Amino acid sequence: RVLKTTRILKKSVKEEVPIIAVVMSPFSLPVMQMGFEKYLELLYFKKDEFDQLMKINEEFCVSWANAQLDAGATAICYFDPLASPTIIERSKYLETGYKVAKKTISQIKGATATHLASGIALPVVNDIADTGSIIIGFSGKDDIKTMKKLAFDKVSLLGNLSGIDMINWNKEKAENEVRELIQQAAPGGGFILSDNHGEIPWQVPEDVLLQISESVKKYGTYPIKVKE
Repeated sequence: RVLKTTRILKKSVKEEVPIIAVVMSPFSLPVMQMGFEKYLELLYFKKDEFDQLMKINEEFCVSWANAQLDAGATAICYFDPLASPTIIERSKYLETGYKVAKKTISQIKGATATHLASGIALPVVNDIADTGSIIIGFSGKDDIKTMKKLAFDKVSLLGNLSGIDMINWNKEKAENEVRELIQQAAPGGGFILSDNHGEIPWQVPEDVLLQISESVKKYGTYPIKVKE
């Protein structure tokens, strides 16, 4: 159904609107396959079993990503929450998920954006860029100025509005948040405004979402006007 839907979308929008497909990274998928506790045990104490699982997951991930690209997807969201130091330490990621990502992404026949599901991204910006991804999703807890400095000319930034906070926003608050974020993150390019997790809670009012869209159009046109 996903591939059929992608083909229908591509036929309708052609090259006018990007179609972003999604794959769960081989490194983060086991949380869904076997549960968090058992996977962490595998990750830290059972290297041979971990390597075998990564091999299986990598083959599936590459196949599924390329199938979606062949169906008309513009790019792939490489969903990899465990790459964030919010979940595991950077040193462990470099030993494991980083290597998995480099190998997997190199086989995907299109652009990839690595999403950390609202986990902090600042400590791994350069690492994610080295995997071959051209975009990194960043958190509301990341310092935007530092993120911009580290990411410049390496990887574009995607983020970082809080879907949880949006529940309590009104239209004025939504516009102010969008304007401030654009003024901080957009100058110089390399920025895509989004929420910081990849999904919006049902409780967020529709008029808030519409205001976010209108505010992006209002303040997000280049050249960006930075508030003095």
